[in-house]
Amino acid sequence: MRLANRPVYLASCAAAVLLGAVGCAPQDASLGGPHAAGQGKQSCDRGKPATVAAGKLTVGTDKPAYAPWFADDEPASGKGFESAVAYAVAGKLGYAKDAVAWQTVPFNNAFAPGEKKFDFDINQISISAARKQAVAFSSGYYHVRQAIVALKGAKTADAKSIADLKGARLGAQVGTTSLDIINDRIRPSHRPAVYQKNDFAKSALKNGQVDAIVIDLPTAFHITSAEVKDARIVGQFPVTGEGKEQFGLVLDRESRLTGCVTAAVDALRKDGTLAALEKKWLADATHVPVLK
Repeated sequence: MRLANRPVYLASCAAAVLLGAVGCAPQDASLGGPHAAGQGKQSCDRGKPATVAAGKLTVGTDKPAYAPWFADDEPASGKGFESAVAYAVAGKLGYAKDAVAWQTVPFNNAFAPGEKKFDFDINQISISAARKQAVAFSSGYYHVRQAIVALKGAKTADAKSIADLKGARLGAQVGTTSLDIINDRIRPSHRPAVYQKNDFAKSALKNGQVDAIVIDLPTAFHITSAEVKDARIVGQFPVTGEGKEQFGLVLDRESRLTGCVTAAVDALRKDGTLAALEKKWLADATHVPVLK
């Protein structure tokens, strides 16, 4: 980032953030935003750049929309962490709640190559270099840990380490970092079961078709408290490597909104909104043991 040569730009952006608006876009071309193609500075005011539907901000997510990310399978309610984040980002971009339109987008379709019919998608999608080949991401709005869930009384439920999971029959949703954890970190002796949706993975756990499933930690809390009450969280996996796993908003690779959306997420992090929403909607993970 060549920041030293843009003092006027930075001052105007700082003022915009202090006013609670997003009037400037980041200069980092790697974001895939309005500066990635050398298009020059542009306003992030409502309607500039244009959205998929004039006067509206179209937000995509999968169906069913799972708790605690959404409440009662109703993304438009504003309840649940990701629903609340989506409306907070929309507000920073100048779109009131009634100007936000929701669209059903299957999980894998959100980051598949091709033109998008949404302005951004929010669906627990982890930022990765591989996915950036096909789509653009905002900066991260949530740091993620993965967890493993097993039925109470099962041998897997007593696992104390990753090595204890080697012989287990494990399952996860296709295309997720949860499945990556199984393949790359646990490396079980049995080929993992792969499901199109988390609902199918939960059913397999209930029916004894797998010994345990891997899923993000907040969803694991919801599953064990409200959906599969004879299941327990066995543990969470440690963060390794250079960076933490983060969920990001997904945009079309050529979207001119990417820089603006990133600036909105960054402003929400800076003013404490993201932390407040996380505290309100997501469970505290401090007491879950870390498997090593």
